[in-house]
Amino acid sequence: MLAVLHNRTYRHLFTAQVVALVGTGLATVALTLLAYDIAGAEAGAVLGTALAIKMVAYVAIAPVAGALADRVPRRALLVAMDLARAGVALALPFVDQVWQIYLVVFVLQAASAAFTPTFQATIPRVLPAERDYTNALSLSRLAYDLESLFSPALAALLLTAVSYNWLFAGTTVGFLASAALVVSAVLPKAPPVERTGGAYAKAAFGSRLFWATPRLRALLALDLAVAAAGAIVFVNTVVVVREHFRHPAGDVSLALGAYGAGSVLAALLLPRLLSRVGDRAVMLTAALALPAVLTAVAAVTAAAPGGWAWAALLAAWALVGAASSAALTPGGRVIRRSAADADLPAAFAAQFSLSHACWLLTYPLAGWLAAGTGLPATAVILGVVAFAAAIGAVALWPRRDPDALQHEHTDLPAGHPHLADAHRFRAGGWSHDHHYVIDQHHHAWPRSARSGAAAH
Repeated sequence: MLAVLHNRTYRHLFTAQVVALVGTGLATVALTLLAYDIAGAEAGAVLGTALAIKMVAYVAIAPVAGALADRVPRRALLVAMDLARAGVALALPFVDQVWQIYLVVFVLQAASAAFTPTFQATIPRVLPAERDYTNALSLSRLAYDLESLFSPALAALLLTAVSYNWLFAGTTVGFLASAALVVSAVLPKAPPVERTGGAYAKAAFGSRLFWATPRLRALLALDLAVAAAGAIVFVNTVVVVREHFRHPAGDVSLALGAYGAGSVLAALLLPRLLSRVGDRAVMLTAALALPAVLTAVAAVTAAAPGGWAWAALLAAWALVGAASSAALTPGGRVIRRSAADADLPAAFAAQFSLSHACWLLTYPLAGWLAAGTGLPATAVILGVVAFAAAIGAVALWPRRDPDALQHEHTDLPAGHPHLADAHRFRAGGWSHDHHYVIDQHHHAWPRSARSGAAAH
């Protein structure tokens, strides 16, 4: 897996990702403490609203950023977003009103919503080989998981020597270091984009690409399955640990650490597994495991909080982490094979936006259900959501899913460059096969991917 770090450009980009993640982790801890200083007992409500604002920024901004990514040099866009995030982090120590927290969170997350999909779309061009790209996806997942484990520990260590305002300084340094590393990397030139239309049309294309491509529709269903399972972990862990098991606050970190450990283990195993088993089998199997694990969570939270139940909960959290990682990490490979190189920014932006829309749905659902119906019922209901989404993914993703599809063109004139290898299928139609993606010449998926031609 680490062999991809021999690529200088990728090594600089990956290091930029890591230092930016550490900065973000420090900011998360500091922002929690800042909210408590400003709002006191209402800090939870403030942070919940801030989390909702974060998701709204992700859902709304990412498609627009994807549309602009082909108009601005990618390096310039990435550096500008890092500098914007650094500037916001630098201003956070001066915040003293709740509305100011909401404002800076929106600006910070809007910059992240522009940075992340553009970054994701750049990596396939830096690492064109499938094996290298798979290793890069696993490394990226590993970085996210390790950040969630170690950033709180780093913040706790720093807080023994400095006030939390200095954590914002660490965040600023992280984003500035990320910008410097991006500047030092030689990024491949982005391919020309042939689509016409304004920013709205370009933003809409990414969503249309997902709705028109069966395997990408399945990827959205997988996002919902993972969000349903992940929401109960991120929203309800503190309730499960403190209220149901009556364990000390430190065990909240232990439970979240179990989730992270499962995700890390899956990320380490995925490159070898994906070389033997296809994306579809790995991702769908992992998604189908999630409702089973949530059923076990319902049983654990309904039982008396004995020693075995605590061990079972940690195991369940680890399994949710592992299954979520296995279901989502190969998603970059699926997007890569489903979009033209020039359309990768729009495709990753759409995935970023639509996947966070799933979390925007499941986060409040997990909180409201736990407060109104209890933890066992919450696990059952979210398990049903995860099961329906997983079954939907199985139905949406064809078992036979080749890259090259036979199809027919009825809307292109004879002599069009795209028809260079086509033969006349019938009067007014031309047929050929090639790696099929939705683009300016292919507006819908062929009606039959196995045989015959389909008009579009």
